[in-house]
Amino acid sequence: MRDLGKQPTFRLFLVLWQLAFALLLFSCAESGQDGPINVAFIGEGNGLSEKGLRLSFAGQHVRAATSEGVVTLDPSGRILPNLAERWHVSPDGLFYTFKLREASWPDGEPITAEEVSRILDRTVDQLEGTSLGLDFDKLEEVRAMAGRVIELRLSSPMPEFLRLLAQPELGLMKNGNGSGPMTLAIGEEDDFSTLTALPPESRGLPAVRNWEGLTRPLNLRVLPAKAAVDDFSNGDIDLLLNGKLSDLPLAELGPLSRGTIQIDPTQGIFGLAFLSADGLLADAARREALSMAIDREALIQPFGLAGWQPMTTIVPATVGESAANPIAIWSNQSMDVRRATASSRIANWERSAGEQARVRLRLPPGPGNDQLFGQIRDAWSGIGVNTIRVADDAPADVELRDRIARYSSPRWFLNQFNCELRNGLCSEAADALVKSSLELRDPAAKRRVLADAHAVLLAEQVFIPFGAPVRWSLVRGAIAAYEPNPWGIHPLFPLSQIPN
Repeated sequence: MRDLGKQPTFRLFLVLWQLAFALLLFSCAESGQDGPINVAFIGEGNGLSEKGLRLSFAGQHVRAATSEGVVTLDPSGRILPNLAERWHVSPDGLFYTFKLREASWPDGEPITAEEVSRILDRTVDQLEGTSLGLDFDKLEEVRAMAGRVIELRLSSPMPEFLRLLAQPELGLMKNGNGSGPMTLAIGEEDDFSTLTALPPESRGLPAVRNWEGLTRPLNLRVLPAKAAVDDFSNGDIDLLLNGKLSDLPLAELGPLSRGTIQIDPTQGIFGLAFLSADGLLADAARREALSMAIDREALIQPFGLAGWQPMTTIVPATVGESAANPIAIWSNQSMDVRRATASSRIANWERSAGEQARVRLRLPPGPGNDQLFGQIRDAWSGIGVNTIRVADDAPADVELRDRIARYSSPRWFLNQFNCELRNGLCSEAADALVKSSLELRDPAAKRRVLADAHAVLLAEQVFIPFGAPVRWSLVRGAIAAYEPNPWGIHPLFPLSQIPN
């Protein structure tokens, strides 16, 4: 087995990370940085105290801050040791062996290998029926070994497995509580809830002198987009997270936004998912007509996002493990040719059906989505389709899907359309191909099978891809521990460390 914790490059990485963390603690900084940091998540309701496994964006961040996993992510999105102080990966990539550090639960009881293996096993079982559960389909066994060692066995190699283990939902909890590194105090309605860094000795780590003087609390709120942006502009919020394209026009208003907008270089799915295969949408060629009619570059142009790349496939060509992506034969045609073809297909259906073509489109509220709807409506009107925007709780034929990838593999993208999820059109044939890939140990064979599954989904026209999802944050200059990253997760614990 390879011991990643003993390889020189890995040891050097750990030393450099620890040095950077120490510099964050003790470097010079602006005055006034020793007070609480006010953090807002754009969203609805209050997801700060969620206990289950279907977490909101805010709930993911709180879970990651209060419930340590085997590994974790740093602000740039790199994987770091957490409860596991080191790990081994077998040469065939099938066995991950983790050596756990000494750690304790909030009640002072030690965290044992038996508990960790049992909790991981139970968590993966409870994720069944979710796309994250499908992502863990390669995990065949979790078992405790001698001492503080656990072993995880996969059905075939998965280069991104550690990133999957670092997801917030995999944070370990006992009796509803995690082991830190922070603890959450829930505030009253409309008040901040507060995250406080736990002393290292309470987590089984060496004590740090003057710990309370080196940390600060984080005050958290979940707010609608406009209220969050207004509070940031007024100076009441220091860090605003979870901005989407739907709210981007709000962040572009006013002089305070200049230089404070940070865009995550995300990958994922962003486009329209078909919920119905009735009437106009019963035939894949007519669903394709709706996709052909949309000018993706023009769709994003009003938002001024430099570097955003339009897509006509579900799996990006840049994703690791991907074979050559299928390309729609119309993708290189002019918009005039595409729309003429699409218009002909719609007109033929109207003549045979004896009714006007219409599509009910569900888009979340927000000024960005208002712009998006206007462009989609105009594009589909140009091919003879009447587009009706419906509310979140109303029946719809098509809805916006906007999700950040958990890890970089074609399987994540394909899993978003698995029939088990029951959230729109899907393909059992594509699912069968993805399932068959789980046992393949030859990388080239696996790439071919996943490429075939991708081609099946594209042929079935279950989704109209636009491009990568858009995520933005508003960050004050005093926030030193924030970095844009491809995964959209911004760890809260590093924010609690005071530079002085």
